[in-house]
Amino acid sequence: MVQVVFQGLGRIAIHFFGYLGQLADLFRETAAAFFIGVKRPALIGRQVVSIGFGSQLVVVVTGAFTGAVFAAQTYFKFSEYGLESGVGPVVSIAMCRELGPVLTGLMVAGRVGAAMAAEIGTMKVTEQIDALRAMGVHPTDYLVLPRAAGMFFSMPLLVAEATGFGIAASYLVTVVGFRVPYSWYDVQIRAFTSLGDISIGMIKGFVFGVLIVLISCHQGLTAKNGAVGVGRSTTSAVVISSLAILISNFFLSVLLNYFFPLGGSTN
Repeated sequence: MVQVVFQGLGRIAIHFFGYLGQLADLFRETAAAFFIGVKRPALIGRQVVSIGFGSQLVVVVTGAFTGAVFAAQTYFKFSEYGLESGVGPVVSIAMCRELGPVLTGLMVAGRVGAAMAAEIGTMKVTEQIDALRAMGVHPTDYLVLPRAAGMFFSMPLLVAEATGFGIAASYLVTVVGFRVPYSWYDVQIRAFTSLGDISIGMIKGFVFGVLIVLISCHQGLTAKNGAVGVGRSTTSAVVISSLAILISNFFLSVLLNYFFPLGGSTN
Protein backbone atom coordinates (compact mmCIF):
# COMPACT_ATOMS: atom_id res chain seq x y z
CA MET A 1 0.00 0.00 0.00
CA VAL A 2 2.77 2.43 0.97
CA GLN A 3 4.66 1.55 -2.20
CA VAL A 4 1.61 2.33 -4.33
CA VAL A 5 1.22 5.72 -2.63
CA PHE A 6 4.86 6.64 -3.20
CA GLN A 7 4.67 5.48 -6.80
CA GLY A 8 1.65 7.69 -7.34
CA LEU A 9 3.36 10.67 -5.73
CA GLY A 10 6.44 10.01 -7.83
CA ARG A 11 4.44 10.00 -11.06
CA ILE A 12 2.76 13.25 -10.04
CA ALA A 13 6.11 14.86 -9.24
CA ILE A 14 7.66 13.72 -12.52
CA HIS A 15 4.69 15.02 -14.48
CA PHE A 16 4.71 18.32 -12.57
CA PHE A 17 8.42 19.04 -13.05
CA GLY A 18 8.23 17.88 -16.66
CA TYR A 19 5.41 20.38 -17.24
CA LEU A 20 7.43 23.15 -15.59
CA GLY A 21 10.34 22.26 -17.87
CA GLN A 22 8.12 22.57 -20.94
CA LEU A 23 6.87 25.97 -19.77
CA ALA A 24 10.45 27.09 -19.13
CA ASP A 25 11.45 25.98 -22.63
CA LEU A 26 8.54 27.93 -24.15
CA PHE A 27 9.54 30.96 -22.08
CA ARG A 28 13.09 30.68 -23.38
CA GLU A 29 11.89 30.49 -26.99
CA THR A 30 9.56 33.45 -26.50
CA ALA A 31 12.26 35.55 -24.84
CA ALA A 32 14.64 34.73 -27.70
CA ALA A 33 11.95 35.70 -30.22
CA PHE A 34 11.70 39.14 -28.62
CA PHE A 35 15.33 39.81 -29.51
CA ILE A 36 16.10 37.77 -32.63
CA GLY A 37 12.69 36.62 -33.89
CA VAL A 38 10.65 38.09 -36.73
CA LYS A 39 8.50 40.96 -35.48
CA ARG A 40 5.00 41.29 -36.92
CA PRO A 41 3.54 44.65 -35.77
CA ALA A 42 0.16 43.98 -37.38
CA LEU A 43 -0.32 40.75 -35.41
CA ILE A 44 0.86 42.42 -32.21
CA GLY A 45 -1.58 45.29 -32.75
CA ARG A 46 -4.47 42.89 -33.25
CA GLN A 47 -3.57 41.10 -30.02
CA VAL A 48 -3.40 44.40 -28.11
CA VAL A 49 -6.90 45.23 -29.33
CA SER A 50 -8.21 41.73 -28.58
CA ILE A 51 -6.62 41.45 -25.14
CA GLY A 52 -6.62 45.04 -23.92
CA PHE A 53 -9.64 46.70 -25.51
CA GLY A 54 -11.69 43.52 -25.64
CA SER A 55 -11.25 42.83 -21.90
CA GLN A 56 -12.11 46.31 -20.69
CA LEU A 57 -15.79 45.72 -19.98
CA VAL A 58 -15.33 42.61 -17.85
CA VAL A 59 -12.38 44.18 -16.01
CA VAL A 60 -14.20 47.44 -15.32
CA VAL A 61 -17.33 45.69 -14.04
CA THR A 62 -15.29 43.30 -11.89
CA GLY A 63 -13.15 46.06 -10.40
CA ALA A 64 -16.02 48.46 -9.78
CA PHE A 65 -18.34 46.03 -8.03
CA THR A 66 -15.49 44.47 -6.05
CA GLY A 67 -14.50 47.89 -4.77
CA ALA A 68 -18.13 48.76 -4.03
CA VAL A 69 -18.94 45.62 -2.05
CA PHE A 70 -15.61 45.71 -0.21
CA ALA A 71 -16.24 49.34 0.77
CA ALA A 72 -19.74 48.50 1.99
CA GLN A 73 -18.60 45.55 4.10
CA THR A 74 -15.69 47.57 5.52
CA TYR A 75 -17.99 50.45 6.40
CA PHE A 76 -20.50 48.18 8.16
CA LYS A 77 -17.80 46.86 10.48
CA PHE A 78 -15.73 50.04 10.90
CA SER A 79 -18.80 52.14 11.73
CA GLU A 80 -19.34 50.04 14.85
CA TYR A 81 -16.07 51.45 16.23
CA GLY A 82 -16.28 54.97 14.81
CA LEU A 83 -13.59 54.28 12.17
CA GLU A 84 -15.51 55.37 9.07
CA SER A 85 -12.53 57.46 7.92
CA GLY A 86 -10.49 54.26 7.51
CA VAL A 87 -12.72 52.79 4.81
CA GLY A 88 -11.01 54.68 1.98
CA PRO A 89 -7.39 53.63 2.62
CA VAL A 90 -8.33 50.02 3.39
CA VAL A 91 -10.16 49.67 0.07
CA SER A 92 -7.46 51.56 -1.82
CA ILE A 93 -4.58 49.45 -0.50
CA ALA A 94 -6.51 46.20 -0.96
CA MET A 95 -7.41 47.09 -4.55
CA CYS A 96 -3.86 48.16 -5.41
CA ARG A 97 -2.01 45.27 -3.79
CA GLU A 98 -4.36 42.29 -4.08
CA LEU A 99 -7.88 42.56 -5.43
CA GLY A 100 -7.10 44.58 -8.56
CA PRO A 101 -4.30 42.42 -10.00
CA VAL A 102 -5.68 39.04 -8.86
CA LEU A 103 -9.23 39.54 -10.10
CA THR A 104 -8.01 41.06 -13.34
CA GLY A 105 -5.72 38.08 -13.85
CA LEU A 106 -8.54 35.63 -13.24
CA MET A 107 -10.90 37.45 -15.61
CA VAL A 108 -8.28 37.70 -18.35
CA ALA A 109 -7.35 34.04 -17.88
CA GLY A 110 -10.97 33.04 -18.36
CA ARG A 111 -11.56 35.27 -21.36
CA VAL A 112 -8.24 35.58 -23.17
CA GLY A 113 -6.44 32.44 -21.99
CA ALA A 114 -9.27 30.22 -23.18
CA ALA A 115 -9.30 31.95 -26.56
CA MET A 116 -5.53 31.54 -26.97
CA ALA A 117 -5.64 27.84 -26.16
CA ALA A 118 -8.62 27.26 -28.45
CA GLU A 119 -7.14 29.14 -31.42
CA ILE A 120 -3.70 27.57 -31.24
CA GLY A 121 -5.12 24.17 -30.35
CA THR A 122 -7.36 24.23 -33.41
CA MET A 123 -4.37 25.09 -35.58
CA LYS A 124 -2.43 22.23 -33.98
CA VAL A 125 -5.01 19.48 -34.55
CA THR A 126 -5.72 20.66 -38.11
CA GLU A 127 -1.95 20.55 -38.89
CA GLN A 128 -1.73 24.28 -39.63
CA ILE A 129 1.25 24.58 -37.29
CA ASP A 130 3.03 21.83 -39.24
CA ALA A 131 2.29 23.83 -42.39
CA LEU A 132 3.89 26.91 -40.81
CA ARG A 133 7.04 24.92 -40.08
CA ALA A 134 7.06 23.58 -43.66
CA MET A 135 7.00 27.18 -44.93
CA GLY A 136 9.92 28.12 -42.67
CA VAL A 137 7.84 30.09 -40.15
CA HIS A 138 8.64 29.42 -36.50
CA PRO A 139 5.41 28.84 -34.53
CA THR A 140 6.73 30.74 -31.51
CA ASP A 141 7.49 33.81 -33.62
CA TYR A 142 4.13 33.73 -35.39
CA LEU A 143 1.76 32.52 -32.68
CA VAL A 144 3.25 33.07 -29.22
CA LEU A 145 5.27 36.28 -29.60
CA PRO A 146 2.38 38.52 -30.77
CA ARG A 147 0.14 37.24 -27.98
CA ALA A 148 2.90 37.69 -25.40
CA ALA A 149 3.63 41.24 -26.56
CA GLY A 150 -0.06 42.12 -26.52
CA MET A 151 -0.47 40.66 -23.04
CA PHE A 152 2.64 42.39 -21.63
CA PHE A 153 1.39 45.74 -22.90
CA SER A 154 -2.26 45.32 -21.91
CA MET A 155 -2.16 43.55 -18.55
CA PRO A 156 -0.70 46.36 -16.37
CA LEU A 157 -3.13 48.82 -17.94
CA LEU A 158 -6.06 46.51 -17.24
CA VAL A 159 -4.91 46.15 -13.61
CA ALA A 160 -4.71 49.93 -13.28
CA GLU A 161 -8.18 50.24 -14.77
CA ALA A 162 -9.71 47.68 -12.42
CA THR A 163 -8.01 49.30 -9.43
CA GLY A 164 -9.09 52.81 -10.44
CA PHE A 165 -12.71 51.87 -10.99
CA GLY A 166 -12.73 49.91 -7.74
CA ILE A 167 -11.55 52.95 -5.78
CA ALA A 168 -14.00 55.19 -7.63
CA ALA A 169 -16.86 52.83 -6.78
CA SER A 170 -15.79 52.77 -3.15
CA TYR A 171 -15.98 56.58 -3.17
CA LEU A 172 -19.56 56.47 -4.41
CA VAL A 173 -20.54 53.91 -1.78
CA THR A 174 -18.70 55.56 1.11
CA VAL A 175 -19.05 59.28 0.46
CA VAL A 176 -22.24 59.47 -1.60
CA GLY A 177 -24.05 56.44 -0.17
CA PHE A 178 -23.04 56.42 3.51
CA ARG A 179 -22.38 60.17 3.83
CA VAL A 180 -18.80 59.86 5.07
CA PRO A 181 -17.23 63.35 4.74
CA TYR A 182 -15.24 63.66 1.53
CA SER A 183 -12.32 65.32 3.37
CA TRP A 184 -11.91 62.23 5.56
CA TYR A 185 -11.98 59.91 2.58
CA ASP A 186 -9.59 61.94 0.43
CA VAL A 187 -7.03 62.79 3.11
CA GLN A 188 -6.84 59.23 4.43
CA ILE A 189 -6.38 57.72 0.96
CA ARG A 190 -3.60 60.17 0.13
CA ALA A 191 -1.92 59.57 3.48
CA PHE A 192 -1.90 55.78 3.45
CA THR A 193 -1.75 54.80 -0.23
CA SER A 194 1.82 54.96 -1.52
CA LEU A 195 3.56 54.53 -4.85
CA GLY A 196 4.77 51.16 -3.57
CA ASP A 197 1.18 49.90 -3.36
CA ILE A 198 0.61 50.84 -7.00
CA SER A 199 3.94 49.31 -8.03
CA ILE A 200 3.02 45.96 -6.46
CA GLY A 201 -0.19 45.84 -8.50
CA MET A 202 1.65 46.61 -11.75
CA ILE A 203 4.35 44.01 -11.08
CA LYS A 204 1.78 41.36 -10.22
CA GLY A 205 -0.19 42.20 -13.34
CA PHE A 206 2.87 41.72 -15.54
CA VAL A 207 3.76 38.39 -13.88
CA PHE A 208 0.19 37.14 -14.18
CA GLY A 209 0.22 38.08 -17.85
CA VAL A 210 3.37 36.02 -18.38
CA LEU A 211 1.76 33.01 -16.69
CA ILE A 212 -1.44 33.29 -18.72
CA VAL A 213 0.40 33.49 -22.05
CA LEU A 214 2.82 30.65 -21.33
CA ILE A 215 0.21 28.26 -19.95
CA SER A 216 -2.47 29.02 -22.54
CA CYS A 217 -0.13 28.88 -25.55
CA HIS A 218 1.49 25.70 -24.24
CA GLN A 219 -1.90 24.03 -23.87
CA GLY A 220 -2.74 24.97 -27.42
CA LEU A 221 0.59 23.83 -28.85
CA THR A 222 0.28 20.43 -27.15
CA ALA A 223 -3.38 19.81 -28.04
CA LYS A 224 -4.22 16.49 -29.69
CA ASN A 225 -7.12 14.11 -30.41
CA GLY A 226 -9.15 16.54 -32.48
CA ALA A 227 -12.00 18.68 -31.17
CA VAL A 228 -12.12 16.78 -27.87
CA GLY A 229 -8.46 17.57 -27.27
CA VAL A 230 -8.99 21.25 -28.05
CA GLY A 231 -11.81 21.40 -25.51
CA ARG A 232 -9.65 19.76 -22.87
CA SER A 233 -6.74 22.10 -23.62
CA THR A 234 -9.01 25.13 -23.31
CA THR A 235 -10.37 23.98 -19.98
CA SER A 236 -6.90 23.11 -18.71
CA ALA A 237 -5.58 26.52 -19.78
CA VAL A 238 -8.17 28.35 -17.68
CA VAL A 239 -7.88 26.06 -14.65
CA ILE A 240 -4.08 25.93 -14.58
CA SER A 241 -3.73 29.67 -15.24
CA SER A 242 -6.16 30.51 -12.43
CA LEU A 243 -4.39 28.21 -9.98
CA ALA A 244 -0.99 29.58 -11.02
CA ILE A 245 -2.21 33.14 -10.42
CA LEU A 246 -3.57 32.35 -6.96
CA ILE A 247 -0.47 30.39 -5.89
CA SER A 248 2.07 32.83 -7.30
CA ASN A 249 0.16 35.73 -5.74
CA PHE A 250 1.03 34.48 -2.27
CA PHE A 251 4.75 34.26 -3.00
CA LEU A 252 4.76 37.59 -4.83
CA SER A 253 3.00 39.26 -1.89
CA VAL A 254 5.57 37.94 0.57
CA LEU A 255 8.51 38.85 -1.68
CA LEU A 256 7.34 42.30 -2.78
CA ASN A 257 6.45 43.31 0.76
CA TYR A 258 10.19 43.40 1.52
CA PHE A 259 10.72 45.95 -1.26
CA PHE A 260 7.46 47.87 -0.77
CA PRO A 261 6.45 47.46 2.89
CA LEU A 262 2.91 48.36 3.84
CA GLY A 263 2.87 51.96 5.01
CA GLY A 264 6.57 52.31 4.22
CA SER A 265 6.42 55.52 2.24
CA THR A 266 3.53 57.78 1.41
CA ASN A 267 2.84 60.19 -1.43
